[in-house]
Amino acid sequence: MMKKKRLSASKASLVLFLCQMISALDVPLDSKLLEELSQPPTITQQSPKDYIVDPRENIVIQCEAKGKPPPSFSWTRNGTHFDIDKDAQVTMKPNSGTLVINIMNGGKAEAYEGIYQCTARNERGAAISNNIVIRPSRSPLWTKEKLEPHQVREGDSLVLHCRPPVGLPPPIIFWMDNAFQRLPQSERVSQGLNGDLYFSNVQPEDTREDYICYARFNHTQTIQQKQPISVKVFSTKPVTEKQPILLTPTGSTSTKVELRGSVLLLECIAAGLPTPGIHWIKEGGELPANRTFFENFKKTLKIIDVSEADSGNYKCIARNILGSAYHVISVTVKAAPYWITAPRNLVLSPGEDGTLICRANGNPKPNISWLANGVPIAIAPEDPSRKVDGDTIIFSHVQERSSAVYQCNASNEYGYLLANAFVNVLAEPPRILTPVNKLYQVIADSPALLDCAYFGSPKPEIEWFKGVKGSILRGNEYVFHDNGTLEIPVAQKDSTGTYTCVARNELGKIQNEVQLEVKDPTMIIKQPEYKVIQRYGQVSFECIIKHDSTLLATVTWLKDNDELPDDERFLVGKDNLTIMNVTDKDDGTYTCIVNTTLDSVSASAVLTVVAAPPTPAIIYARPNPPFDLELTGQLERSVELSWIPGDENNSPITSFVIEYEDGLHEPGVWHYQTEVPGTQTTVQLKLSPYVNYSFRVIAVNEIGRSQPSEPSEQYLTKSANPDENPSNVQGIGSEPDNLVITWEPLKGFQSNGPGLQYKVSWRQKDVDDEWTSVIVANVSKYIVSGTPTFVPYEIKVQALNDLGYAPEPSEVIGHSGEDLPMVAPGNVQVHVINSTLAKVHWDPVPLKTVRGHLQGYKVYYWKVQSLSRRSRRHVEKKILTFRGNKTFGMLPGLEPYSSYKLNVRVVNGKGEGPASPDKVFKTPEGVPSSPSFLKITNPTLDSLTLEWGSPTHPNGVLTSYVLKFQPINNTHELGPLVEIRIPANESSLILKNLNYSTRYKFYFNAQTSVGSGSQITEEAVTIMDEAGILRPAVGAGKGYSETLFATSPVMHTVRPTFYKVQPLYPRIRNVTTAAAETYANISWEYEGPDHANFYVEYGVAGSKEDWKKEIVNGSRSFFVLKGLTPGTAYKVRVGAEGLSGFRSSEDVFETGPAMASRQVDIATQGWFIGLMCAVALLILILLIVCFIRRNKGGKYPVKEKEDAHADPEIQPMKEDDGTFGEYSDAEDHKPLKKGSRTPSDRTVKKEDSDDSLVDYGEGVNGQFNEDGSFIGQYSGKKEKEPAEGNESSEAPSPVNAMNSFV
Repeated sequence: MMKKKRLSASKASLVLFLCQMISALDVPLDSKLLEELSQPPTITQQSPKDYIVDPRENIVIQCEAKGKPPPSFSWTRNGTHFDIDKDAQVTMKPNSGTLVINIMNGGKAEAYEGIYQCTARNERGAAISNNIVIRPSRSPLWTKEKLEPHQVREGDSLVLHCRPPVGLPPPIIFWMDNAFQRLPQSERVSQGLNGDLYFSNVQPEDTREDYICYARFNHTQTIQQKQPISVKVFSTKPVTEKQPILLTPTGSTSTKVELRGSVLLLECIAAGLPTPGIHWIKEGGELPANRTFFENFKKTLKIIDVSEADSGNYKCIARNILGSAYHVISVTVKAAPYWITAPRNLVLSPGEDGTLICRANGNPKPNISWLANGVPIAIAPEDPSRKVDGDTIIFSHVQERSSAVYQCNASNEYGYLLANAFVNVLAEPPRILTPVNKLYQVIADSPALLDCAYFGSPKPEIEWFKGVKGSILRGNEYVFHDNGTLEIPVAQKDSTGTYTCVARNELGKIQNEVQLEVKDPTMIIKQPEYKVIQRYGQVSFECIIKHDSTLLATVTWLKDNDELPDDERFLVGKDNLTIMNVTDKDDGTYTCIVNTTLDSVSASAVLTVVAAPPTPAIIYARPNPPFDLELTGQLERSVELSWIPGDENNSPITSFVIEYEDGLHEPGVWHYQTEVPGTQTTVQLKLSPYVNYSFRVIAVNEIGRSQPSEPSEQYLTKSANPDENPSNVQGIGSEPDNLVITWEPLKGFQSNGPGLQYKVSWRQKDVDDEWTSVIVANVSKYIVSGTPTFVPYEIKVQALNDLGYAPEPSEVIGHSGEDLPMVAPGNVQVHVINSTLAKVHWDPVPLKTVRGHLQGYKVYYWKVQSLSRRSRRHVEKKILTFRGNKTFGMLPGLEPYSSYKLNVRVVNGKGEGPASPDKVFKTPEGVPSSPSFLKITNPTLDSLTLEWGSPTHPNGVLTSYVLKFQPINNTHELGPLVEIRIPANESSLILKNLNYSTRYKFYFNAQTSVGSGSQITEEAVTIMDEAGILRPAVGAGKGYSETLFATSPVMHTVRPTFYKVQPLYPRIRNVTTAAAETYANISWEYEGPDHANFYVEYGVAGSKEDWKKEIVNGSRSFFVLKGLTPGTAYKVRVGAEGLSGFRSSEDVFETGPAMASRQVDIATQGWFIGLMCAVALLILILLIVCFIRRNKGGKYPVKEKEDAHADPEIQPMKEDDGTFGEYSDAEDHKPLKKGSRTPSDRTVKKEDSDDSLVDYGEGVNGQFNEDGSFIGQYSGKKEKEPAEGNESSEAPSPVNAMNSFV
């Protein structure tokens, strides 16, 4: 059995490491294949570098490694070979490198202190572990000392020294009294970082004899206690006030060195009366936002995740009304080595090239050294394919003997990094992993995917044939995927057959056959129809189907999208559903669903139930209440209740509801007890102990409920142990160092007796520790202090009363408090998909650094500048949130041809972690918007002057303008179309040799290298011929005469007879989507005739379901799809009604992950309700005053003031669409309306609205509102403003050893 487990672990490890390779060689995750491939050793598990062990327990030094063949292990101790066979106390686990040093049977932990290193070796190389420093923990006793009592004058300062014994690791210090109660701390009295207790000024209430300092050694779970210290405060009148003096640190300056990534703690504690306040500043800079916290009543400055930028002078200022004192701490941030690029495993084929890169940084700069199979590379065996170039090893034309494990060591005076990376050279003939003759079945007109999973080294070439001896498959009707899969996008019945996959490389060739069957689709040829039926009648719905004869079809009926009622009136036949004796409850929608193993179809119909013909009126009413209640057969846990029913009032009694009152715990409150059928007048009731019962009965018929009966006599049950324990037990920390245990208390009648209390128990999970318990009063919360940050605890809460305990409670798992995440996501990569959409990837942060429940990641991104205008604007940051451990996301709504920056942060329940380094990416060019205006002036007999403005959003580099125009005759027929291409630097054009007195229609748009943008249109007329120029010939009503004219150098045209034409190149293009969790905004660009009616079709990508169709109201160029499923890929396309087969190409988008919103409804907030009440009261008072003044004869010129100061909020409404008129925003002057009529100067203004709605978001959820507007988490902050707030939070006091409850 153990052998099978080890084999499984080896497979899993091999999968992990082959997935980390850097090569074009992919190794499929096939268990049989993985068992056959050779692999150098890789260390999978090892003990920490600094390993502090418990001297009372066995020492376990971990070293696990995987490889093929399985590696052997050896150890060094203090740099020399460690022969474990010569030490009886040391053993190595089988098939493992883990050492077990037996301390519990006579060994001494101190004898095994030292530096250990593990080596794992097989025929392909050797991997080594870190240097593991073993040190036993120490918790020495307090040295004996005689403590003199402190006698202090009121108002003076005082320091009580703790001076704990030096332990390994250092102890946690806290002060308590003889009753094990924590000493209260405040701005006046607080504990310093060194454990001493500081009094800024003493007060008479500080007099006591039990100031006790405790030292807790977590590693050995021991607590040492110092002798109690006595303090006596004597009063003097008057008490002299004192200006601040710093108790710690002393002097005016000091220095501190901290390492990058750690927590910087600076402390200032001052004496003085009144108690001084502490203020912190950084000289020449600002305290870092979101990483700065103030603790210990602002006496401690805490900066997390420090970097070199945090070096500098930090000044603390202590101030009261008499003066101030200050101290400057000079902080220098150094850095142990940290990875920039760690070497990664390399899998190559013979003859290939590759590189191992090892880049690290630190302060001072780390030294990079290489080892090969654990030996310095300078003295390692020569390899002609290997060349070392500083932090890079270059491999050229490798062979199988080049396989090895390389170690990179980056070190400076503050630490080191060691990384193993193997080079594995494989030479393997082709293998096909897909089973032979595997059968694939698909529905006609849907895609078919035929697998050919393969492996070989060098990478094989894949070819497909239809039939055993058919020709090779090529052409647009097939798609060949890199993983060997053959895709037939639209499978037809003639696609059925045998397909052969052939894989070959220089070492061999292999082939495999698979079978494809294409089935007919399932259809409902007769669907259920809408029915109206009278009450108590009979109705039937038909559902006749047709399906492939080789598939088994099942028919299911639903009512209102749920299962049919369990009622014998519903009869399901082969192709129909019949409902007998129809009632009002049968009203609803009935759906027929047909399922096969390959597809599913459905159809629905509505059933409406109406009243039967009227009958003579009968008066129905609720029943009269029952009476004459009697209790008999009284026992400790039961009693029998009987009653006499009241009059049913022409409607039979269907049931009786029994309620009870607990006169002992909740007098006057009635609770539901049970319900019995209307034919029953006696019931046996179960009772609880220690309850004073009274009962009443309510009769129920179809009309309603009766009035309650008169209460029965009272019955008091005896006391007993609790039967149950509190529910909803939870453990959630409110601070990083506590655990708040809460529960839902038992109700009064559940106590079963007097003296209800709770026994609260807890212990740290996965730690061999005893339960800690405390008995508390009848409360609902208990706080455990001094816990490690975010560790799991086992928790249980047991009820007890004066008679004993409830049954043993079940255990629940809780967690101590969360803290902000420590590290930022790494390896942030951006893949630009198109000009408005990008995909961002990042590596997940280690879970241990999250320090809380991982809620997801936030991506902050903002536009830096437009690449076409080179102009900066205010930075509007946008935020998208991705729930869970997702490591990628889509960034919608980007502007084309722009430069962007982004960073990623991890989020837990406490908040956001540090941001990753800003990543810069650029969007490619897109098509431009329409020109900002087109103005036609200076009409003459044969010419017109055109002037235009460049597009508001060029979205790239303009290449040219395109002008198309054609004449229009009196019957609105269009003449021939002329097209002119104009250089991009032009802004006007004179068209000559036009016909006199002729109306022309112009179409004008701009172009970039990507394509043409939206066009604007305008019409203009040349002036009348007043000089007797040749008139049109007879028949001009059908077209223009053939009068000849010379063409201008800028244009060329032909003048045939006019004819009616369809719009030129009608098309829908540039379909874009911006998706949120359950909404998606679809926008597009349309070229063609006006007043087109659009529709949007969509469906799940890759699904066989029919397209769903949504009609777009009006001629809008956007639409919002609602009710989408989060995290789902959809396909979408846009079409126009009345144009057969005219629709856009398909687009695919993915909805965002579901993310719980943290919005707060302002209307339910107390402060808002109070404010509204105050405003209403003020308005009422003003109205009363005005009314009194008016009755006294005074004039109040309301009309004159309204005329003089028209309300700016009252705007004229447009008659055509009901939107507001020319109201403009004072900030950006953009008109709110969708468009306007052409002004008198013939200028056509560009509409200032974009198709995409993402630019208008100001929300915080990265989703769509129901009206379609995108409200992604855009902060909207300027560049000059800080990217984050500068809020500070006050962390709790140092860890307590004892616990408190509320």
